Amino acid sequence: MLLLGPLGFAAPWLLTALVALPVLWVILRAMPPAPRRVVFPGVALLAGLADRHPVAQRTPWWLLLIRLAAIAALILALAGPVWRPVVQAPADGPLLVVLDAGFAAAPDWSARQMRAERALTDAARDGRPAALVLADARPATGPVAFRAGTDWLSGLRGAQPAAWATGLPGDPGAALADRPQGALTTLWIADGTDHPHRAAWLEALSDLGPVTVVPPARPLRSLTLQGGETPSLTLSQTDEAAPAILAIGPDPQGIERPLARLTPGDPRSEDGVARRPVAIDLPPELRNRITRFQVEGEAHAGAVVLADDRVRRRKVALVGDPLAEGQQLLAQTHYLRQALAPSTDLVEGALGDVLDTAPDVIVLADQVQLAEAEDLSRWVQDGGLLIRFAGPRMAGYDRLQDEALLPVALREGGRDIGGALSWGDPRGLAPFAADGPFAGLAIPDDVTVRAQLMAQPGPDLGARTIAALSDATPLITRDRLGAGQVVLIHVTANAEWSNLPLSGLFVQMMERLVATARMSPTEATAEDRDRPFWTPRLVLDGFGRPNDPEGLSPVAADLMAEGPGPDRPAGIYAAGERQQALNAGGPIALAEWPGAMVESARTGPGRDLKGLLLAAAAILLAVDALASAMLGRGRRMAAALLILALTPLPRAEAQELDSDLMRAAAEVALAYVQTGDPRIDQASEQGLWGLSLALRGRTSVEPGRPIGVDLETDDLSLLTFLYWPVTEAQLPPGPRAYLRLNAFLRSGGMILFDTRDGDVAGVGGPDMSQALRRLAAPLDIPPLAPVPEDHVLTRTFYLLEDFPGRWQGNPVWVEAPPVGATADAGMPFRQLNDGVSPVIIGGNSWAEAWAVDDDGYPAFPIGSGGGEGDRQREMATRFGVNLIMYVLTGNYKSDQVHVPALLDRLRNEEALSR
Repeated sequence: MLLLGPLGFAAPWLLTALVALPVLWVILRAMPPAPRRVVFPGVALLAGLADRHPVAQRTPWWLLLIRLAAIAALILALAGPVWRPVVQAPADGPLLVVLDAGFAAAPDWSARQMRAERALTDAARDGRPAALVLADARPATGPVAFRAGTDWLSGLRGAQPAAWATGLPGDPGAALADRPQGALTTLWIADGTDHPHRAAWLEALSDLGPVTVVPPARPLRSLTLQGGETPSLTLSQTDEAAPAILAIGPDPQGIERPLARLTPGDPRSEDGVARRPVAIDLPPELRNRITRFQVEGEAHAGAVVLADDRVRRRKVALVGDPLAEGQQLLAQTHYLRQALAPSTDLVEGALGDVLDTAPDVIVLADQVQLAEAEDLSRWVQDGGLLIRFAGPRMAGYDRLQDEALLPVALREGGRDIGGALSWGDPRGLAPFAADGPFAGLAIPDDVTVRAQLMAQPGPDLGARTIAALSDATPLITRDRLGAGQVVLIHVTANAEWSNLPLSGLFVQMMERLVATARMSPTEATAEDRDRPFWTPRLVLDGFGRPNDPEGLSPVAADLMAEGPGPDRPAGIYAAGERQQALNAGGPIALAEWPGAMVESARTGPGRDLKGLLLAAAAILLAVDALASAMLGRGRRMAAALLILALTPLPRAEAQELDSDLMRAAAEVALAYVQTGDPRIDQASEQGLWGLSLALRGRTSVEPGRPIGVDLETDDLSLLTFLYWPVTEAQLPPGPRAYLRLNAFLRSGGMILFDTRDGDVAGVGGPDMSQALRRLAAPLDIPPLAPVPEDHVLTRTFYLLEDFPGRWQGNPVWVEAPPVGATADAGMPFRQLNDGVSPVIIGGNSWAEAWAVDDDGYPAFPIGSGGGEGDRQREMATRFGVNLIMYVLTGNYKSDQVHVPALLDRLRNEEALSR
């Protein structure tokens, strides 16, 4: 490539043609040969006449200049001009491509693969050996092998970013020991972050030859979970935008979707990285359903925080006896309140009152003879966690063996340790089991127990004991009841029997117990107790997508603190009944590249000027033709040519139409608006295909495959029905799109707006949603009203009274009937809606009710399953059939209201004719 300042030419030899321009100037400027003089007597008759349009004797200089400029532009275009090209230094030695392959490389992974593939292909063409190093933190298996660049292409195309941070082997010298002779050229396609051993590799590679670094084209955003009494999130980013954080979890129907949007706080910038705090300020009922947090618009593992026991905030109910004012420090609930208030939402009151608040955990402080024992038992069996504390009342209860909801049988009377009648001193706590809920907690030496309730010995007492005293007597026992658990702490919650409630260990133990609420732990086997491993339950890939942990081995407990890695990708891991999330996101540190040539992430490989120069040459030639016509044939001919040039050619609409739109016109295919959300767009496509299959099987209409419509570019004139799912993240289309939409509505088309929120808030009217108002405001929508009972939509094919989808019980809005419309005498229906309602609005999520998968089975659950769900799905399908028949046939069914009058008229005419 030839460089002339910021301009480069891919074929510089073509520039030699510019030498011919002076020759062309001389040739074009030369005068034609002098005419031969012949005397003709008749010429005398023309004496005195003037030629109004004399022919020029030579070409004007400005016309010559236009022609030479056109030829020069054509020559320059063919020479391959590029503005500010990226010129690689000529090299004949080996090539090393280093491709960062951590989660930070996922956003533009395809572009990275293409850049690496281009470099390897060029090296193979030049006969240079090449090597590819994927910086995915996997340990090196030996020196890097150098071979033909094309040999690496299959592995490169199949490579995927990892669900952990980028990393390189620790010894670059050993890795490059087998490199061929010659200066090593390195192309490092970086993710922009600093990572272990990066600086050492850069120094080693710079000593071996030139290093070119390709920085990321997109900003990086990473999400981190901050622990503590009140867990929160931190958004680290390399730009100044403030994307929302989506809290994702199952909705009441079990479908995973965003349940809330969290707003990041003000940024705090340091070393080019902005960090924003994100508070998890959500109600406990909603917070406990969240499975992950994700940065909106980001698709990599570092933008996902999986929720584990640290994130879920339980609602805990405290039930105890209130004490008089001034004696609060003696109440057991005081110590429980101090221990649980920072990490839970507390509810206090009588047992019957707190049961109505649907708590996750109920704590009973020395309570016996419970009047609501049956209700409490049902609550535990449904999955609740009941924590009971012993005390003087329980110790003095004479029918303790009959007390319900205890994990073990108890002896009557308490055990006094260290008292006047005791042979021993107060007991300390035994070390906690490695697989129990208190694993890893440090036990202070000064924590002792002076009194306790004793458990009756039994064969299962050891399995139900999760904490014991130093003499092996149970301190905390637990048993399962249905889907829930019952835990008994054999001491009081105040300092009367033990100083445990005065220690920090008590707070940690209560947090661990509460964290097991709403779990269904399996019985731990002896092998599990002896093996401190964490078993993967769900893992993420580099793009942040959940996968099953196939082929992964359990992870040693001491490696979990090191974060995700090659043998432990980001995901959810379980040890016994505890769950822990390994999240890939963390603090971002930007990489520095001393001694390397860093390409500009904005300018890219340079701007090709070939197209601009060819266009300039075409314009100059057109100007030359116009000027030549003006000089040779007069201004009228030049004006005609100018008008012809400026007149736009008729558009070949039929040829420019998208093939799917042409198919939609031929097959009456149903169409949906593309929202940009892949999950919603897939549900729309599956839903309209399920409805199309129902129409094929039940009616004479045979629609083809549904099509997705881009409102910004697609022509809507060939469509009749458009399904528009409304989402909060949708941006309104441009003005031209709304012009097409209004023309579509005026020409007889229909739009079904589906807000899909019938399960949350219902549909209170056509303006119940900010997103719907924002999207529909520029449309010419007539006044709307709920579908009346005698609307033609209720009887176009099936007789319907309701219009359910995945949700039901919400009104559906159509064009309001004319003012004063009444039913004719003796007619059951009014004559409504002379035309088809252009807009129908509802929130019953019809597409998900109609949706079928590739095998023809329903893609989404409806209701509680069984007969009710099947009936609701059938009624939703019938509504869809009625809707499409209404769109295609209009109000022909409304004419049936006149059938009795027509029959009476025929009878009268027949009687008169007789």
